[in-house]
Amino acid sequence: MSTKYNKIGINYNQTRKADSYLTEQLLKHLNPNKNGLYLDIGCGTGNYTSDLQKKGFQFIGIDPSIEMLQKAKAQNEAVEWKIGSAEKTNLPKESIDGIVGTLTIHHWSNLTRALSELNYVLKPNGKIVLFTSTPQQMKGYWLNHYFPKMLEDSMKQMPTFEAVEGAMSNSDFKITTTETYNIKPDLQDQFLYCGKQNPELYFDENIRHGISSFSALANKVEVENGLTQLRKDIDNGKINGIIKSYVHNYGDYLYIIGEKV
Repeated sequence: MSTKYNKIGINYNQTRKADSYLTEQLLKHLNPNKNGLYLDIGCGTGNYTSDLQKKGFQFIGIDPSIEMLQKAKAQNEAVEWKIGSAEKTNLPKESIDGIVGTLTIHHWSNLTRALSELNYVLKPNGKIVLFTSTPQQMKGYWLNHYFPKMLEDSMKQMPTFEAVEGAMSNSDFKITTTETYNIKPDLQDQFLYCGKQNPELYFDENIRHGISSFSALANKVEVENGLTQLRKDIDNGKINGIIKSYVHNYGDYLYIIGEKV
């Protein structure tokens, strides 16, 4: 995983900028204080970590990718950046006041082990805020029409809400609340479903390169064929009907907020 993200990390910051609305939502759910120490687990190039730190909060950013962390440090040396993973943070017991993780849990090799480690480093009653997507939500992405195998593989990798709930319970976390998120037209972080309302975004090679599903070599042929068909359907207007056929009420992404018990 670190090798894949070392390659993606080269131009990652071009398209994966911290979204101001998502940052505010992280702050709302985490409710940090200026005297605490917080962890961004799977921080990548640290865009959200930096935005949170610049709002006056002290953060540690941990990621397994050296390339990602080099980018993170170059943009903000006020944050402590560390090589590590959710399963092995190398942080002291009960040293962290709260934890955020954005679009990272599907990369964890063992959900329960990772959450147990995060519980270990979290202080009593500390909060954890996870931003993710579930397979149920992803079935509602119109991307399935053009890239079915790519989405199928992505959904297999993405833990279900029930799996996250069970792992959190087994790791002495309780889920206090959840909140769905639907893609907004002005989204600044170009992750997988960024083009929900603007399919043209997927023709930007830089955007595709910053999305692991699109950049995976195994998906190359399907991505090429899917983009060709998408181009035709945009030009002939069929895309509008296809997008409407995927409307659902599950939300596109999900905040899961938990507390150490």
